[in-house]
Amino acid sequence: MATANFNMGVCRKGRTAFLPLPAPFPLPKWRGRALMPRLSGDCQVVVSRDTQSRAVVSCCSGVSALSGRCRRRGAGAMEQCVVLLWGWFLFGCSWGPGLPGVGAAALSAATYELDDAYGLGRQFDGIGAVSGGGATSRLLVNYQEPYRSQILDYLFKPNFGASLHILKVEIGGDGQSTDGTEPSHMHYENDENYFRGYEWWLMKEAKKRNPKIKLIGLPWTFPAWIGKGENWPYDYPDVTAYYIVSWILGAKHYHDLDIDYVGIWNERAFNSKYIKLLRYTLDKHGLQQVRIIASDRLWEPISFVLLLDSELHGVVDAIGAHYPGTKTVPNALLTKKKLWSSEDYSTFNDEVGAGCWARILNQNYVNGNMTSTIAWNLVASYYEELPFGRCGLMTAQEPWSGHYKVEAPIWITAHTTQFTQPGWSYLQVDGHLEGGGSFVALTDGLGNLTVIIETMTYNHSQCIRPPLPHFTVMPQRATFYLKGSFYMVKTLQVWHSRLDFESGSSNLFQQLHPVKVWKGSFSLDLNVDEVYTLTTLKTGQKCGYPEPPPPQPFPSNYKDDFNIRNPPFSEAPNFADQTGVFEYFINASDPGDHVFTLRQVVVQRPITWASDADQTISLIGNFKWVNITVTCDIYIEKQRDGGVFVAGRVDNGGIYVRRTKGVFFWVFSDGTYRVTGDLAGEEILMKGLSGVRDNAWHTLTLNIQGASASGLLNGYPLWENVTISQPSNGWAAIGTRSFEFAQFDNFHVEAS
Repeated sequence: MATANFNMGVCRKGRTAFLPLPAPFPLPKWRGRALMPRLSGDCQVVVSRDTQSRAVVSCCSGVSALSGRCRRRGAGAMEQCVVLLWGWFLFGCSWGPGLPGVGAAALSAATYELDDAYGLGRQFDGIGAVSGGGATSRLLVNYQEPYRSQILDYLFKPNFGASLHILKVEIGGDGQSTDGTEPSHMHYENDENYFRGYEWWLMKEAKKRNPKIKLIGLPWTFPAWIGKGENWPYDYPDVTAYYIVSWILGAKHYHDLDIDYVGIWNERAFNSKYIKLLRYTLDKHGLQQVRIIASDRLWEPISFVLLLDSELHGVVDAIGAHYPGTKTVPNALLTKKKLWSSEDYSTFNDEVGAGCWARILNQNYVNGNMTSTIAWNLVASYYEELPFGRCGLMTAQEPWSGHYKVEAPIWITAHTTQFTQPGWSYLQVDGHLEGGGSFVALTDGLGNLTVIIETMTYNHSQCIRPPLPHFTVMPQRATFYLKGSFYMVKTLQVWHSRLDFESGSSNLFQQLHPVKVWKGSFSLDLNVDEVYTLTTLKTGQKCGYPEPPPPQPFPSNYKDDFNIRNPPFSEAPNFADQTGVFEYFINASDPGDHVFTLRQVVVQRPITWASDADQTISLIGNFKWVNITVTCDIYIEKQRDGGVFVAGRVDNGGIYVRRTKGVFFWVFSDGTYRVTGDLAGEEILMKGLSGVRDNAWHTLTLNIQGASASGLLNGYPLWENVTISQPSNGWAAIGTRSFEFAQFDNFHVEAS
């Protein structure tokens, strides 16, 4: 098989991805016997007795076979039979096994028209994914080259892998937004820093690979100063609008990034006055090209309000709904706005997740007129035991080993993204297959045509939400008639995936031999759990890199002294902030060994999206750790009631951070200490005097072995023989008693 080098990745392109049949082509064999057509005027129907093989139908002059019966045809039947025979043999090697006992006679048959003569459907706006909501790309930035660039190529490089059209990122607001916190560009009212976090970097990497990719920003949380003491961003809409517009301006000024769309507040209430003021503020700053999407929640009440409020209708460009179950509502259609599934999928990325993704990519338009579908999340690059582990299009959660996995949803995405572009139009078709499943057809208006077909079954395509009504899909024969400007199409390129739920050896995004269009029509035999793309475009490629390193657990002996003057990112590698934000800090006033530290910098509870803890916490390590020793230098900055901790066997994070259990060793600025079994500090295991004071460096050591824990202060025993029953394993962590400044240095963990 011919291959081509593509920036160190291997691609299958054009006619190099399949083996052309020789002429004369060899006939298949079942049980060692070749199936030979008779050379008479009869039509021979050969049905294999091997239940793992498809029926083969061969045609000769003047007659045809259909559903196991012979039927006379008129003139030209011989040519049609030859075309059908070629089709059956060309596809036979790539369809894979059929259902047990299913032959040609069992196939339902239906015809479908693809016609642009009477106009087109809605304009296609693209397929994308979300980074954030939150901290879902946290570990990606810590990968070493070449693996980090390889992952990015699979996600963004055109005609390589997923080839995404849209990247949606969180506008960090310092609060917990699912799997962690993302830092704000403005922690405080007089603070601006457009280099915090990793979303700027990710957008630039996406643009580097695909300059046409669309960028969307959406806040989940807001820093506290926006609400001026209230957990609400709309009391001072001018302040909130200024804050969001400053992020958009900073993206352009510091990173040369043009933001295409901006949202309101993820999955929370919208405010009409704020949306109008946001539009006004955007226009005032020369950002007329930035469009507004609302409200990233449900179809209602935003659709109803748009119909009532003409001014609001004029400033909202698209309605974005989350997890719509492929359905829309009448009011949304009446607005005549773009309708998007602006967050969807959110499903474990195995074959069922791929089936979910394949089904909704088609049916969001077929059932709901949605012209864009955006997956949460882009890449599962966070600790897997956090909420919604491995709910990304691919998995990259081991920067310490370099291991990553290109999951099935990447190649399901490619079936659409590699053969369409935003600005194409859907054809006006019903889109439902009679035997179950769906199809969409799109055109660029210049003669190109792409058809995507999916036959996902109920059990193999359930998304995490909403509940899926039962349906049935069966093997079927679909005949498509090309009309209008497509009538002259003679050949379509074919890409195929079949998800295998028994052996786990799915065939993903394989190029088959082109299908010949005979007098404007072609037929396909469709099995269940398949995806086909048929297209006039010859640009598709399935690219790949050599296998990455094998998976390895987090290092059992890990150190970080944070001694870096110009860090590439604001956060230390592998630390996953769950409440608060921990950033590199230069402590210029320290004359000794603590000039470069890690500092917790959020000093007021942000406007929250989830149930943030009342304490700050950052996790690190291996969730399976049992016996663990954590040592860290700590510096309490808050007088009187400040405090910090080190912890082990930490069992929770993300949206469940408030219920986190573990072993927490606290010291406070009033000279006391505590050992607790939870982050909230309610389960006190031991307490006493420590002599610790604020504005001085101290070293804490927590040692957990089996069912016993002990603690050292500055190398000397402070407490010991505390009995630990639960949890039995978990991460290491550092954090503070409240939203307060505190510093950490010389972190070291040894575990098993």
